[in-house]
Amino acid sequence: MTDDLTPAERYSAARRRTADQATEFAAFRESYDFTLDPFQTDACRALEAGRGVLVAAPTGSGKTIVGEFAVHLALAQGRKCFYTTPIKALSNQKFNDLAKRYGAAHVGLLTGDNSVNAEAPVVVMTTEVLRNMLYAGSRTLDGLGYVVMDEVHYLSDRLRGAVWEEVIIHLQESVTLVSLSATVSNAEEFGDWLDTVRGDTQVIVSEHRPVPLWQHVLAGRRMYDLFEEKGGRREVNPELVRLARMENSRPGGRDGRRGRPRREADRERERRQRARMWTPGRPEVIDRLDAEGLLPAITFIFSRAGCQAAVQQCLVAGLRLNDAAERAKVREIVEERTASIAEEDLHVLGYFEWLEALQRGIAAHHAGMLPTFKEVVEELFSRGLVKAVFATETLALGINMPARSVVLEKLVKWNGETHADITPGEFTQLTGRAGRRGIDIEGHAVVLWQRGMDPAALGGLAGTRTYPLRSSFKPSYNMAVNLVGQFGRHRSRELLETSFAQFQADRSVVDITKQVRRNEEGLEGYRASMTCHLGDFEEYMGLRRSLRERENELARQGATQRRAESATSLERLRPGDVIHVPAGRFAGLALVLDPGVDTGRGARHPRRDAGWDEGPRPLVLTAQRQVKRLNAADFPVPVEPMERMRIPKSFSARSPQSRRDLASALRTKAGHLEPERHRGRRRAEAADDGEIARLRSAIRAHPCHGCDDREDHARWSERYHRLRRDTRQLERRIQGRTNTIARTFDRVCAVLSELGYLDGDQVTEDGRRLGRLHGELDLLASECLREGVWEGLGPADLAACVSALVFEARSADDALPPDLPAGPVKGALAEMVRIWGRLDAVEENHRIGESTGVGQREPDLGFALPVHRWVHGQGLDAVLREAEMPAGDFVRWCKQVVDVLGQVAAAAPPGSSVSANARKAVDGVLRGVVAYTSVG
Repeated sequence: MTDDLTPAERYSAARRRTADQATEFAAFRESYDFTLDPFQTDACRALEAGRGVLVAAPTGSGKTIVGEFAVHLALAQGRKCFYTTPIKALSNQKFNDLAKRYGAAHVGLLTGDNSVNAEAPVVVMTTEVLRNMLYAGSRTLDGLGYVVMDEVHYLSDRLRGAVWEEVIIHLQESVTLVSLSATVSNAEEFGDWLDTVRGDTQVIVSEHRPVPLWQHVLAGRRMYDLFEEKGGRREVNPELVRLARMENSRPGGRDGRRGRPRREADRERERRQRARMWTPGRPEVIDRLDAEGLLPAITFIFSRAGCQAAVQQCLVAGLRLNDAAERAKVREIVEERTASIAEEDLHVLGYFEWLEALQRGIAAHHAGMLPTFKEVVEELFSRGLVKAVFATETLALGINMPARSVVLEKLVKWNGETHADITPGEFTQLTGRAGRRGIDIEGHAVVLWQRGMDPAALGGLAGTRTYPLRSSFKPSYNMAVNLVGQFGRHRSRELLETSFAQFQADRSVVDITKQVRRNEEGLEGYRASMTCHLGDFEEYMGLRRSLRERENELARQGATQRRAESATSLERLRPGDVIHVPAGRFAGLALVLDPGVDTGRGARHPRRDAGWDEGPRPLVLTAQRQVKRLNAADFPVPVEPMERMRIPKSFSARSPQSRRDLASALRTKAGHLEPERHRGRRRAEAADDGEIARLRSAIRAHPCHGCDDREDHARWSERYHRLRRDTRQLERRIQGRTNTIARTFDRVCAVLSELGYLDGDQVTEDGRRLGRLHGELDLLASECLREGVWEGLGPADLAACVSALVFEARSADDALPPDLPAGPVKGALAEMVRIWGRLDAVEENHRIGESTGVGQREPDLGFALPVHRWVHGQGLDAVLREAEMPAGDFVRWCKQVVDVLGQVAAAAPPGSSVSANARKAVDGVLRGVVAYTSVG
């Protein structure tokens, strides 16, 4: 090619090569033994040119190369680089990677648990740590040149996403930002915002997967390709479509196309095909993947118990994926990594069963596991010593753990409220783990056949790449006092209006305004069509609407009266009453254990938005042995006792045997009784209502009532009013989305001013204390310190109180209140709930609630007793057995308690005993399995 160039062109090319070789990028590129992809090269060149970058690329494509080039540039320029990650496991992993590459002396780590070489030129940290540094004005920020925000798409996270936006907004202008994201469908929009708040930012999007991904469906013993290429187009495999149609059709019968009876040979062929369609068991799937050379594999099961059960099933099936040498190596690594765990704790943690599975090359990975065990699984998997991992979806968003294949058991998961189909974005995240760069030629995603599966829908899920980035930013109390303290209220308001949340809201207003204009044009046409020559048709329709509204109002009043009658009947219930629950999930025969008439403010109750007023909430035992707290929604009609039963004094709602015996007695005593039918509907109120009679008379007397085209005009009028109503809603949305973040900030500041944390533009002493408390219940923690609720409490008592600020039960449907420690801590916890109730009322007055993402949720007392016992020195076996909690959850909640205890120690008033006791509590919590760390 160079022979075709003129001498001048050859000279120019040579100069460009010489200039390129003199760049930092050329030196950085030479340190890798593979060629960088075009998107990596473009991003690195933009960085060296002084621009910020947003890199959006698939999982496993090598985005972190760009982050590592920022580290290289910082070291070459004598500046600092902070590398932020969303979770501690990723921080630990990145710290180890960078320390190996650049030397331990140049790399530090800062997480809630660890501080290693914090003043190094390169520091890996969680995003919250950097946010706290910015608010504190830390000297560690001096000389900062680059910030890498790995997994920046976490800013969509409902609970933690705001932290990413706070960091992006508050970083000094001199800092160059490197944002690394999964493939998102609105990367350009996010890039436009970064350009607005951070200056020149280049958006680099790569849809290319370095390792091609093949999609399959495993049905019975056969693996089907999900897609087929036809004429250059990708279509869903017609054989899968035929299988689904055959499964959903009625076996035997007539030919669907001709209506003729099918031949016996056709029916036999169909029976054989149906016999080949089943969902293979977990050991079968792993065995099949092994035979096809598709291991290592990650099987995603949306349940912790399902993951553990899968491992057990593989063990029972005799599955062995490792040879003798691999088994020995696994044992050596495991024993080395778990040497710090006490012998008695190993038995409690199921260590020996876990080790046996690992030696066979099989493991589970989920949040309920001890962090040590999870880290061992990750290491063994990356070394190829574990071939099959059964994991929950959290693994897809966490550490770097790619596989050759990914298996999805189901396409439905529990989202905390209901079983919902997984989204295209979630499908992309999960299957993105398949295919290891530099190891595999191709990756494989396998979906197991399930009854009722729709291959076309699966094809749409696998072929869609919609994963929009949506801001979850909301001002918090802590954020407000820190901002006002630094910038004053006016400037803080302006800063918040630069958030991505407001940026997206403002953009959406443009589209809504266009729709309003189109609606107004439509209204003109509808108004002309509903015109009547006999009179004012709009006035006539107004009378008809008034009649309809009055009838609906009377119906609502009747429903309210029925609910009141129902509530009155519930208030009359007594323990031992046998009733028939008329509606809801637990409809049927039940025994009243506690009428639940006076639950009080601090008791568990339905959320305010549940649609029912608080009232009696009886605790019942159903005939199916379930103990549940019911509410008004379960009693749409009054209830009367059918029978009476004695409840044994020895009965314990927590004992399965007690529940079984009493439920059996209930069925024997009252199982034959029929519930009393509720009386039929009474005479309609409308029949005697004078206003309804007047409106009906006015309608009949109106001139338009006699129009031959009356109903035609009425249809146009209804369309007109529907469109006008929709237009007004759009106008309200425009008004609501304008300055939304600033309005929420104003309400937050109003609450803080009423409580004495702000005085105009000044932050009070109490406000400065609040500024050192981070978390969902920051305001509650500050009020507890201010009111001295924790004064005089010992370390174990204080840890129990602090646990209520962080703990959230996995199931919100706990019918029974948790057991609490005895002594002064019980009163302190009750006082915390009382203070929360007062704060809740203040927030409600200022139109702040949990629905806005700002309000303080009710403290959860469910972890108080376990952490109290742990700090008092009880063994792990006793604590976990009483708590009925997996070891991983216990350790995670303990670490969060330690984090908040540290904040409380720093924020406690001078001379308070709380500070010293908080530090003692930290020492009490950080022992045994909780104290283990993989870094340092």
